[in-house]
Amino acid sequence: MIPLSHAVARRKLLQWFASAGLGPAIGSKLVADEVGAAKGARELQPTPVEDRPHYPAFLRDGQVIQPERPLPVFRETDVLVVGGGAAGFAAAVSAARAGVKTMLVERYGYLGGLWTGGIVLVVISTHATQNGDLTQVVRGIGGDLMDRLAKVQPGIVNYEPGKHNPTSDPEATKFMMDQMITEAGVDIAFHCWATDVIMEGNTIRGVVFDSKAGRQAILAKVVIDTTGDGDIFAAAGAEHEQRLHAIGLVHRIGNVDRVDKDKLAQAGLKQMGSIEPLPSVRWVNLRGPSTNGLDIAELTRLEIEHRKAIWERVQKIRATPGGEDVYLMQVAPQLGVRTTRLLAGTHQLTYQESREPRTFPDTVAIGGAQNGKHAGWPIPYGVLLPKKLDGLLTAGRSSCVDEKLVEDMRLIASCLTTGHAAGAAAALAVKDNCTPRDVDIAKLQALLKEQGAYLG
Repeated sequence: MIPLSHAVARRKLLQWFASAGLGPAIGSKLVADEVGAAKGARELQPTPVEDRPHYPAFLRDGQVIQPERPLPVFRETDVLVVGGGAAGFAAAVSAARAGVKTMLVERYGYLGGLWTGGIVLVVISTHATQNGDLTQVVRGIGGDLMDRLAKVQPGIVNYEPGKHNPTSDPEATKFMMDQMITEAGVDIAFHCWATDVIMEGNTIRGVVFDSKAGRQAILAKVVIDTTGDGDIFAAAGAEHEQRLHAIGLVHRIGNVDRVDKDKLAQAGLKQMGSIEPLPSVRWVNLRGPSTNGLDIAELTRLEIEHRKAIWERVQKIRATPGGEDVYLMQVAPQLGVRTTRLLAGTHQLTYQESREPRTFPDTVAIGGAQNGKHAGWPIPYGVLLPKKLDGLLTAGRSSCVDEKLVEDMRLIASCLTTGHAAGAAAALAVKDNCTPRDVDIAKLQALLKEQGAYLG
């Protein structure tokens, strides 16, 4: 252990080294040694390499063959949520709050999906006009999250009474999601990519996932597919369709509060981006072409082309009088894939149905209005439920809607409400020892209301 007086003297010596321009690598190591010693850190020891069986694929007659192999079971749980975007987050919190053992698997190292990592910060369609009044329809899990964001800085803007379509700070949202997931007792695994399903007849019993630890399995009584792309229900053989949609890439620019708007307007640069909680920052949504969000070659091409376009746009602003201080703050690490696979559910909700004054006996959520002006639209349980496959639900943008209603269902607000509904339904299926399709709708609606959801 280094005495405190020696540590102070050593720090001053390091500062002298730095001012004299002597080796940052030497200084860095000394600082690391000092911190470790001050905390009483033990000398690092090598970690033994686990000796585990390997089952590599091999070539036979020009084909790549994957041999049969046993998989270690990583977890057994009641409800397994695959995908930690807005829908998966709400589903996991809802199921756990209902009192069942819940696990969430997410391929990135954070929650929120395109809301946070994709920097799609605006929560469109949080409200609708009900009986002449602007009414918040995103309540329950989603409302709890936004209420918490409203209490921190920077958290969320446009969330005051009388306003709609709030915009949140991505880092604050990630933090609050972590907090709510932890409080609910959800078992979570980041950096895991679900690659296959475990089937028993027509019922899904879990998923296979890959990670740095290798290929493993998770067994579950109910699985919720909130991958956004329907990866799980597609792997399980559920009937579905595929849609093409615009694929963009969002970025943020800084120092927007320092620009000369008049000079930039004269040069034809009138729009700097959309408002967010940080006053000096704006986020910019690049829409991109409608193409196949499941084609990795196409996704790779778009990553490169979109980043090039973003870089060139920011440099153009910087080269324009009045915009010299603007800089590229962040490019989203996730492409903005809007729609790919849509489940063929027991009810396909149509745009026409969503704009008619009607109700459904199995309503589990209310959709909002993008402009806040039209009435909310009831979302039936059948849009989350496969026609034949058992043991599985979906939520969010992969729900069963027609082509025109995709624009409403893919939004963050609808992901939060349908995710909440799927999580509650999965919990009831576990508690009542039945399949998701046999869940008692009245009990489901009662549970959702108990958890604060708005059902009209």
